Amino acid sequence: MFDRLKEELDSILERDPAARSRAEVYFLYSGFRAVRAYRKANWFYRHNMKFIARWISQRARHKTGIEIHPGATIGKGLFIDHGMGVVIGETAEIGDYCTLYQGVTLGGTGKDHGKRHPTLGNHVLIGAGAKVLGPFTVGDHARVAAGAVVLSAIPANATAVGVPARVVRVNGEKVNHCSDNLDQIHVADPVAQELCRMRARLKKMEQQLSKNTEE
Repeated sequence: MFDRLKEELDSILERDPAARSRAEVYFLYSGFRAVRAYRKANWFYRHNMKFIARWISQRARHKTGIEIHPGATIGKGLFIDHGMGVVIGETAEIGDYCTLYQGVTLGGTGKDHGKRHPTLGNHVLIGAGAKVLGPFTVGDHARVAAGAVVLSAIPANATAVGVPARVVRVNGEKVNHCSDNLDQIHVADPVAQELCRMRARLKKMEQQLSKNTEE
């Protein structure tokens, strides 16, 4: 148990440049506290003591601002950075060493029954404010940019951006330069790119119209 605790603390220290020590993470990080509360709640949930499980999870929600349903399945090394407003649904599944930033929702669409929430592979990063909605899979090492709304499966080693989210990079083939694996900003936005193309076409048409009028 202590070895696993040390491993999880060290994994957070590796991913968060603001963290100074294991003690700081253990006592002061709301994301780490929420995950610890989830582990307890999940034990009661799996042993059919669901009222106690929900009581623990709701108490953690009031203390941390992070709501994790005790029925969710979470692997080791989950890092919830800052964490305020994070919601993880009942049938969500999260692999090992994933990173979630503040405002992330792993939720459902309201149309599905049974498995309603997404499955994240290992080492997945979900940027601030992103919403991943539905019973599909986000592959290993995938990245979802801040503010994206993901409504369908994302392959492994891919980067998804936009509303609705679109894949802009797979297996290292980049649309634009992005050297930092934790960068949530410098990724191409396909919506913005299309608007730029439309603006250029409109300008060209206005120039042609002006030229024809002068003639």
